[in-house]
Amino acid sequence: MSLDKTSDFYIPPNQRLIVALDVPNIYEAKSLVDKLGSTVEFYKIGLELATTRDYFDLLNWLTNQGKSVFADLKLYDVPATVSAAVRQLRDTGATFLTVHGDKSIMEAAASEKGDLQILAVTVLTSMDNEDLKQMGIGLDVEDLVLERAKLAISSGCDGVIASGLEVQTLRQTLGNEATIVTPGIRPADSSVIDDQKRIVTPKSAFEDGTNYIVVGRPIRNAIDPKSMAETIQAEIAAAI
Repeated sequence: MSLDKTSDFYIPPNQRLIVALDVPNIYEAKSLVDKLGSTVEFYKIGLELATTRDYFDLLNWLTNQGKSVFADLKLYDVPATVSAAVRQLRDTGATFLTVHGDKSIMEAAASEKGDLQILAVTVLTSMDNEDLKQMGIGLDVEDLVLERAKLAISSGCDGVIASGLEVQTLRQTLGNEATIVTPGIRPADSSVIDDQKRIVTPKSAFEDGTNYIVVGRPIRNAIDPKSMAETIQAEIAAAI
């Protein structure tokens, strides 16, 4: 169900891989970007780098390199504070910004987004039904993801962050206009063991209708990160 060249929302294949720069400092981030070169055009910078003093320096450096940036900050605060934070971010050159999937928060972010695209976090890919039960949530993961996704779009968000396990249902429900970004991606031959619970392969995610995938550790921890990124890009191109 991937969008094709006849769609108004066509995305070039080489821009669909977002590499997560989940590293402790700007120097390691820049080093990885330099290693990957033209193989990767889109990068996610999240909370780990946000707690350094160099977050916006890195964001500016990436955009000056012609790269797209996903500001994965998962904003969650009172609506007025979220609105103010989005105003600060909307002119930085970032493409995406994440917020948590509460109605008032999503509406506040959408009201100030400008050209920034707001993506709502549905359920973290590190969580499963047992985690939801411990939080006192009666819905299972798929139902909760779907409810939050529908609320996100009606609240003015541009799309959602969701596991590949829910992508097919989301695409059928939300249609082609909603942007879906899928973390928890592991290449078919990956041996990575970590905290992700709801994972899929790049091929599966795109066949089910995602727009972008986020890949971190399988690339960062590879012996040859560029070669791994090239392998994933080839898998994306074959899938769409």
